[in-house]
Amino acid sequence: MDIAMTLPTMLPHGRDEVLRWCRGIDEGPWSSLAVPERITYTSHSLTVQLAAAAALTERVRLWTTIVILPSHSAVRMAKDLASVDRLSEGRLTVGVGVGGREQDYRAVGAPFDRRWQRMDDQVATMRSIWAGNPPEPDLDPVGPPPVQPGGPPLIAGAMGPKATARAARWAGGVDDGSAVAAPDPDTLRDVAERVRTAWREAGRTDAPHLSTSLWYALGPDAEARLRGYAFDYLRVFSDEIGEAVAENVTAFTPKALRAAVDTVRDAGFDELFLVPTTTAPDELTRTRDALGI
Repeated sequence: MDIAMTLPTMLPHGRDEVLRWCRGIDEGPWSSLAVPERITYTSHSLTVQLAAAAALTERVRLWTTIVILPSHSAVRMAKDLASVDRLSEGRLTVGVGVGGREQDYRAVGAPFDRRWQRMDDQVATMRSIWAGNPPEPDLDPVGPPPVQPGGPPLIAGAMGPKATARAARWAGGVDDGSAVAAPDPDTLRDVAERVRTAWREAGRTDAPHLSTSLWYALGPDAEARLRGYAFDYLRVFSDEIGEAVAENVTAFTPKALRAAVDTVRDAGFDELFLVPTTTAPDELTRTRDALGI
């Protein structure tokens, strides 16, 4: 299983942290550098962070985990992501999903209804744009052309049978969110089997790429930091939900982090995105030491 690192996009930070995190991740041993997205939060813009990462790295693969695609214009997002693909010389993988926070949609004036069908349609639009087709018959094509033939690989942020079945029609894999607070081995094995079954039922012969993310913390005040991060991130749904998840997070010691990584690996996942809960670049060193990598 590949182990990837997420930029601390959701936390307040500036130029120095971006420089040090991007360069530290690129030095290895991380497989990928991921950037998540929120609108009504303290987070930085996903496309801005991706562009910075593309310019500041040479080796590591770049991921979006995930673009809330129905809250965007598909044509504009196709252009932005093709630009990042060129800046990174073809190192971009695009995770897309619908999200569950209505206020993020409201903030940008996007409808919240029918978002799964809209995302399916948007995926087709982006691929058409990347193939060099104009968005309308009387318009010029939208550039730049991506480096990767056909455009960056697309991964579906999907949870549940219906979403997974839809993903099997067009995605290269599934990025599942069920492990982010505390990986459960039975749940993850069920996810892996559901995705592989959906691929077979869709007539796919390629193996789906399976990934998931994990919030974690190491070093001073790690437990309090991790619980505070989980509560703050999920309180948009309700304080009760934020508190319940915060009580169940586990990855705040080296031993617990190793156990969580092993749980995801043993369930048959291809890649795990670690999500730091601090902007301190020293967390990269602590993480490498904890995992022995």
